[in-house]
Amino acid sequence: MILSYHPCFIGDENRLCAGRRPDQTDLDIIRKAAAVILPQGCTRALYQMARENSPRVFPNYDARFAYPDKTGQIRLFEAAGFPHPFSLVFENSIACRSAIRRGKLPGGLVFPIVFKYAWGGEGQTVSLIQNMHDLERQLVSAAVFEKSGQSGFLLQTFIPTGGRVLRVVRIGDISVSYWRIADHPDRFPVNLAAGSIVDHDTDPDKQKAAVEMVDQIHRRAGINLAGFDFIFPVNTPQALPLLLEINYFFGRSGLGGSEAYYDLLIDQIRKWIQ
Repeated sequence: MILSYHPCFIGDENRLCAGRRPDQTDLDIIRKAAAVILPQGCTRALYQMARENSPRVFPNYDARFAYPDKTGQIRLFEAAGFPHPFSLVFENSIACRSAIRRGKLPGGLVFPIVFKYAWGGEGQTVSLIQNMHDLERQLVSAAVFEKSGQSGFLLQTFIPTGGRVLRVVRIGDISVSYWRIADHPDRFPVNLAAGSIVDHDTDPDKQKAAVEMVDQIHRRAGINLAGFDFIFPVNTPQALPLLLEINYFFGRSGLGGSEAYYDLLIDQIRKWIQ
């Protein structure tokens, strides 16, 4: 029996768990299922119940919940040896202030640097920090978030990319890659919300290199539904792709829109079941 919690995939049994915690009825049905299909927005509680009580679960979100948020992803990249920009993770603004000595950044970082909150997506919680004054202002903002329970951020080496970021979307066993290209090479951050365009064709060799890295991540971490963002240093043409972050929720414009995305997803779920 195939049990689906995904509103767009019809299984032998179909349930929704949005807005509630999984209960005993969910547990009983999951235990009977040969496979469980979960939505992208599934909670840790539902995922854990499915993983512990069903032999097969799609998607594989082991890494998502073991290494949560952007700060957790950096720990995953470091543990697995995935190439990425040098990053320092801080639990809060106080820890960051303590690491700054005599006006110098920790870890050998030099301005400009990238400041990323642990949460958020599509560049909404990312800032380019030019100097200590900018960093101080950002730390004040971080302290405000911390009062509401939102904490954690990272400082990252800024790598010029010429206004390009490569997105590779993994859906089951297939990968779709495309560039997001800004209207100016110095634009930061690069995202579609800020006016970037989608380009599927430029630099196929670099796209291939990034797709091959996603294949490695899939084999090592099991991730089979996510958008991976990569950058290539503009001043080092032969450099390997650097992994920026993993987006478990991702836009669909570069995939041809929601309808095209769901066609791909449903097809890959059916192949996964077989």
